[in-house]
Amino acid sequence: MTLPLAAVGYPPWSWDIVSDLQEMWAYPFMVNAFRAGTIVAVTAGVMGWFMVLRRQSFAGHTLAVVGFPGASGAVLVGVSATYGYFVFCLAAALVLAAIPRAGRGGGTEESALTGTVQAFLLACGFLFTALYKGLLGGTTSLLFGSFLGITTRQVWVLLAVAAGVLALLVAIGRPLLFASVDPDVAAARGVPTRLLSTAFLVLLGAAAAETSQITGTLLVFALLVIPAATAQVLTARPALSLAVSVLLAVAVTWFGLTVAYYSPYPIGFYVTTFAFGAYLLARLGRLALNALPGPRASGVASGGAV
Repeated sequence: MTLPLAAVGYPPWSWDIVSDLQEMWAYPFMVNAFRAGTIVAVTAGVMGWFMVLRRQSFAGHTLAVVGFPGASGAVLVGVSATYGYFVFCLAAALVLAAIPRAGRGGGTEESALTGTVQAFLLACGFLFTALYKGLLGGTTSLLFGSFLGITTRQVWVLLAVAAGVLALLVAIGRPLLFASVDPDVAAARGVPTRLLSTAFLVLLGAAAAETSQITGTLLVFALLVIPAATAQVLTARPALSLAVSVLLAVAVTWFGLTVAYYSPYPIGFYVTTFAFGAYLLARLGRLALNALPGPRASGVASGGAV
């Protein structure tokens, strides 16, 4: 009989990759973790690409942080934390979409209001954990992620949400891309930019709720922002950049899950570290190519693919 991981401690890495992977995937919770991680990574890679393109990273961070009081509040009232993630993140997305953007200084007012709400809800999350003493041991997992305890039912929920989010994104993808690149021209041509913005924020809220369950609410940028930012450093071609964002998100998630299995540290740390390493390499490579003389450097400087 295979003993639970907690009963045997953290296994050593033998450098026999096939054997190590077989041993790791002998545990059903690790199989579920890889399934859930892949679903989350694909969703985050796609949504994050549009989020970075639209310069709404702060909104994505806010939606992720809202997941913390959502999850802790859900457990406090006796329901699954998964429902808390989605209810709070989707509600926060609708609130962000309703914030008026009037005048040149509207962006400053919007950011201040968003940050204020974010700080208040984060404090509410800690209050909920204090009210429900049994949750105190899981605060680190909520904030920094965990691959333990992911059930088959949760995997199916994540898959259903991801399918719905990506299907809706495909439906609005072309006008959303137009409105993201040049919103003024898009609005002049009759594109419903405000409606698209609201729809995108709702989809982003669902993606943030998914991603938070793997990376934690404080490290959600690891999958929502860094792979997308890295992809847009590597190439300016939309289709290729989007594909690179998804591949990077899946790769860092798989590497993070594998290393976290063999260590006592949270998966969110490893996912963030690997993603940041890829971004740093992309930036350094871009700077090196820009420093080269000749047509190659000028092509890179003008936004061509690296």
